[in-house]
Amino acid sequence: MSGPVISVQSLQELLASGEPVVLLDVRWALGHTDGHKQYERGHIPGAVYVDLEKELAAPAGNGSAGRHPLPAPEDFHRTVRGWGINPGDTVVVYDAVSGTSAARAWWLLRHAGLDSVYLLDGGVVAWHRAGFALQGGTVVPDPGNVELSWGRMPVVEMWDVPAVVASGRLIDARAKERYRGDREPVDPRAGHIPGAVNAPAAGNLAEDGTFRPPEELRTAYEALGVRKGDPVAVYCGSGVSAAHDVVALELAGYRAALYPGSWSQWSSTKGSPIALGTQAGEWPGAVKKR
Repeated sequence: MSGPVISVQSLQELLASGEPVVLLDVRWALGHTDGHKQYERGHIPGAVYVDLEKELAAPAGNGSAGRHPLPAPEDFHRTVRGWGINPGDTVVVYDAVSGTSAARAWWLLRHAGLDSVYLLDGGVVAWHRAGFALQGGTVVPDPGNVELSWGRMPVVEMWDVPAVVASGRLIDARAKERYRGDREPVDPRAGHIPGAVNAPAAGNLAEDGTFRPPEELRTAYEALGVRKGDPVAVYCGSGVSAAHDVVALELAGYRAALYPGSWSQWSSTKGSPIALGTQAGEWPGAVKKR
């Protein structure tokens, strides 16, 4: 296998091969808290439930780092072992929303040094649509003993953003109405980071909820000004769905950085400039490192 995603058919073949595979079910969506109940009603057999709020993020605290800060490396190490992951395992993550939440787990596991980690294309919906069985209840794995590193995926912090805007492309993965500032249901202020262009995560998908072909994604991102050799970074509301754009950009042949604090950090920071509307405005000033 190569690339960041795996098809349902390839997953079924992998499971049938007897190779060690760990399945992680990341049922989560903004504003919904019934992910575990959904998982218990039916998940891919053997899959372990992952709590995005508790296991894929540190506590938000005062909000200065955003709504879903990256977990501390030592905490994430314990979490990953609790999922039953051992050296040499292949890890496949999925959700019920076409990868837009499970991409966060994919990104963190890659950031923590795992190479054989894949996002299931189309998620549990595609699995069920293909006629494969679901399992109810809860899977409690034996603890694993995998050793992790940290810092394997590119990251930008708030103070790095002006340089990305000046020399490359900063991509906002939120829905168009939030990017324009028409509404803001979660964070303190509406709008977007000046100079950012909009590529909603949903736009990475075909009608069946799987990723569009790499050549289509490449054309779409290049139309936004993404170029080989130039930096590209992605943000969203809190660093979750932005990881979906990172996956799509990798499929398109680009290595993108994640801005983990995203709009939730930016809009909460006093003095941070904000743009409204559909045009990527000129950068009005710098953000100093705090």
